[in-house]
Amino acid sequence: MMNIARILNPTRPVLPGFSSSKSLCGDANCMEQLLLHCANAIESNDATLAQHIIWVLNNLASPDGDSTQRLAASFLRALNSRAASKSPAFAFLSVAAADSFVSKKTLHRFSVIELAEFVDLTPWHRFGFIAANAAILDAVEGYSSVHIVDLSLTHCMQIPTLIDSMASKLHKQHPPLLKLTVVDGAAESHPPPLLGISYEELGSKLVNFATTRNIAMEFRIISYSYSDGLSSLIEQLRIDPFVFNEALVFNCHMMLHCIPEETLTLNPPSLRSVFLKELRSLNPTIVTLIDEDADFTSSNFISRLRSLYNYMWIPYDTADTFLARSSEQRRWYEADIGWKIDNVVAKEGTERVERLEPKSRWFERMREAKFAGIGFGETATMEVKTMLEEHATGWGMKREVDEDDDMEHFVLTWKGHSVVFASAWVPVNGVDVDDLI
Repeated sequence: MMNIARILNPTRPVLPGFSSSKSLCGDANCMEQLLLHCANAIESNDATLAQHIIWVLNNLASPDGDSTQRLAASFLRALNSRAASKSPAFAFLSVAAADSFVSKKTLHRFSVIELAEFVDLTPWHRFGFIAANAAILDAVEGYSSVHIVDLSLTHCMQIPTLIDSMASKLHKQHPPLLKLTVVDGAAESHPPPLLGISYEELGSKLVNFATTRNIAMEFRIISYSYSDGLSSLIEQLRIDPFVFNEALVFNCHMMLHCIPEETLTLNPPSLRSVFLKELRSLNPTIVTLIDEDADFTSSNFISRLRSLYNYMWIPYDTADTFLARSSEQRRWYEADIGWKIDNVVAKEGTERVERLEPKSRWFERMREAKFAGIGFGETATMEVKTMLEEHATGWGMKREVDEDDDMEHFVLTWKGHSVVFASAWVPVNGVDVDDLI
């Protein structure tokens, strides 16, 4: 049996009657090792060992502690949930968790209104908004009509800033007609943040706002399903009538990772690759792809847990820079993070919808679908840097070049660690890449 005391402090002699202490294991690496040992015990159905480690973690983790303790509390809750549903041998967890602080850490998915309150507090989403908007404006200049298909987790939060920028940049010429298509997945069992109003009402608000900026705008809703790889969306777009001198834009913001990938399908290629190839068949003017830079797809649970831990410390750590520990906003924010952790740890099959892939895999998929990456211009670089100056000093941006095709992309960082990537793509043999850089 693993010796808990030895994990907590390898140099400390093992004493009879050992009891845990936060002073013995306050660092992130130690917490990670304990969580991984707990996960191994659960996967091997060793209820005695799992109970022992969970007892230790209950004394170390805290939803009100520092960022490491809060992160561990969310992971412990998720491991409790996985174990309790895995085997009758872990039935004790459902009783123990009822009296544990872990169970009081409510899981919560943001409504779009709640999410909107955080967009200005952290660059997590604004980074992608700014980079994508700059690339889109460069790509659609000179078109009389611009059709944007907005595949965004944030329900069009990006669009008002795009309208403002379009009105400012194109004020000396007749602004194009703006056609906006959004997708409604209300029938999905695990939708993105709940909108709270109807899409019709959202569309009316956006059209009215565009009017105040002298932009003519049309709004359309298409039903979709993640489970079919958004094929219903592609089919409806395929039958759209051709409009002369119209730019077709796909704005993909932290949403494509909800499409099933290889570990969920019996026969590759995955629905993600199929979707991108079908998207390419529409010959879009530009595709912007923004997502979190992590890998939650491993079929090996322990590997997936390690990858999750080494990414999810970031939102807990950043929360200390913009939210008071006692604030209600902090509770909402970290409960949403807890939902994601629980989904990756405790859920399997189609219930596990948080299936992030790293940027390298997305770039590979885009190239396989016959897209070429394009760089961001200096305007985008300056706007992102200006935005980051409004936030804590830990935030930064890297301009990276992909080794396979010299494609430049942006990466949002926290204390040097990759958080979110932003990239822009055009069809191979479609648009002249050099004209868009």
